[in-house]
Amino acid sequence: MKENILKWVQEGQISFPSVLLTHYKQMNINEEELVLLLHVMAFIEKGNAFPTPTEISARMTVSSTKCSDLLRRLIQKGLITIEEEYSESGIRYEKYSIEPLWSKLINQFLMSENKQQTQNQEKMEMDLYTIFEQEFGRPLSPFECETLTLWLDDDRHEPIIIKAALREAVISGKLNFRYIDRILFEWKKNGIKTIEQAKSYGNKFRQYQNHQQKGQAGEQTTRSEAVPFYNWLEQ
Repeated sequence: MKENILKWVQEGQISFPSVLLTHYKQMNINEEELVLLLHVMAFIEKGNAFPTPTEISARMTVSSTKCSDLLRRLIQKGLITIEEEYSESGIRYEKYSIEPLWSKLINQFLMSENKQQTQNQEKMEMDLYTIFEQEFGRPLSPFECETLTLWLDDDRHEPIIIKAALREAVISGKLNFRYIDRILFEWKKNGIKTIEQAKSYGNKFRQYQNHQQKGQAGEQTTRSEAVPFYNWLEQ
């Protein structure tokens, strides 16, 4: 994923100034260094890949000497590098590369995203325990808490799917962990991964169940192998 983002940046498909403004503090970049970096990026975009400290200073409120110091610090921090290249005529020239900056920025961005996802996941899991206790009308037992943990960690069920299975148990009037576990097992076996799929699966089963009940009111019918839904809602 990181390689793809870096390629998009290099090709100009993604512009990162706003992301840089959001994360520069976490990357140990101060405001003077940030402004200088933005100017270097602007020079590169205009075709000047190796602006002098004097050229950069003309756009800032600091001296060329200060710009030299800032450039040196950015190189020491590994945010920019000076590369040597050759023109088609064989003339050697130098240029600034901001690829190290993008690489570090993408790392910081992905780290922040992962941290936020982890926090969101932890919140959803805590909410899950609260919802179960509300539905059961009591605190969960140690065994029930362990079962919830197994569903999340071992079986890799998403919290939203576990909530859907809980709702299915409530609708069916069979509110117990064994029943919910059987629903989750059946859903996983049939590739149910979204709320929409879970609702559709439950609705189709109830339609089938109602049809069966109506048929039993008339005469005893034999069970056909063509029945599309396993009776996972029967204990």
